[in-house]
Amino acid sequence: MARARRRRRKTKTRSASRIVRRIPAGRAPGPRQPAARTTDRLASAGGAPAPRQPAAHTTPRVRIAVPRPSRAETLLLILAKEVAGAPLDGALRRIADAFAPGAELPREVFNAWIKTRSEKTASLALSWAREQVRLSLEETIARAPKGRPTLGLAPAALAWLLLAACEAIAHEPPSAVADRVRTVLELSGHAAPGV
Repeated sequence: MARARRRRRKTKTRSASRIVRRIPAGRAPGPRQPAARTTDRLASAGGAPAPRQPAAHTTPRVRIAVPRPSRAETLLLILAKEVAGAPLDGALRRIADAFAPGAELPREVFNAWIKTRSEKTASLALSWAREQVRLSLEETIARAPKGRPTLGLAPAALAWLLLAACEAIAHEPPSAVADRVRTVLELSGHAAPGV
């Protein structure tokens, strides 16, 4: 198989032997001055070429656009802040109320999740906000006085399980929410007597 040959463009080269510079009598040859370019921008007033500014050797600025947090991220972070200082049964009730069927948070989280499936940064930001709620719940579980034994789970695993149970409340019919909240409190081992 024959290869196609590339043609080199022919350019006229000026050999040093053909260049003759005439120097007027009485003048010594000095350093050559570059000829004025006609492509320089003309000054706005006089039509003379604008003086060139020396090129600065600085690195170009890179602009980083930080996206604004979505409504879902904001709601999750507010929830994490509220859960952080509350007793465990109050924190679980607050999370369950936030994920109730008619609440704003489940709808916002779902819409944000749909929008961020193709955007890695936004998806990570949403996951990070949810993780803050889980970490706040884990700290609350670790601080809580030991209730009756609960499945022998570590606080991190129990926080994950309880948060998932509270998120699932959003899919329950409104008549079953009270029963599901009672189940979550019993699962935590910190249900108040007579709940």
